[in-house]
Amino acid sequence: MKIIVGLGNPDGKYKNTYHNVGFSVVDLFASKNRLKFNKSKCRSVLAIGDDFVLAKPQTYMNLSGDAVSELKKYFKVSNSDILIVLDDIDMPKGKVRFRMQGSAGTHNGLRDIVAKVGEPTRIRVGVGRDKSMDLADYVLSDIDYSSKQLLTPAYDNACELISKFILGELCQDVTI
Repeated sequence: MKIIVGLGNPDGKYKNTYHNVGFSVVDLFASKNRLKFNKSKCRSVLAIGDDFVLAKPQTYMNLSGDAVSELKKYFKVSNSDILIVLDDIDMPKGKVRFRMQGSAGTHNGLRDIVAKVGEPTRIRVGVGRDKSMDLADYVLSDIDYSSKQLLTPAYDNACELISKFILGELCQDVTI
């Protein structure tokens, strides 16, 4: 069993923000696999596949570790079976990176997961950064049209990496 956790904030006002890229990717993956987020468990909404679970924590970003910790215990998986999908301001918009290990960097949601669960595998989707804006304001701002044009193929690339993770085909870091 693999658990793929998209990070984001559950409140509807955050739906189209940079910080909800993780939710957007797992939503797309669910759609491509004809799955629905229709179960609620471990402070997350879940879509269940044959050999994987997609999860969107409902704890808000900075407390993502609480939900991931509960998912890990409930499904009795190791950290190597958990994949976190998140936004990354330190990567150019549209870049996607699969990493088996690494620091949490500037991402508070990932920091909380590392503190409460340990090092998970992750897919980072680059969202860039507008340095003229406060960081929190930027990640919680709506994704504009030109950024969507860069992020749409990135979401597809992230979904491809998720498929390979589920199948056990990834054993090294990959950047697309």
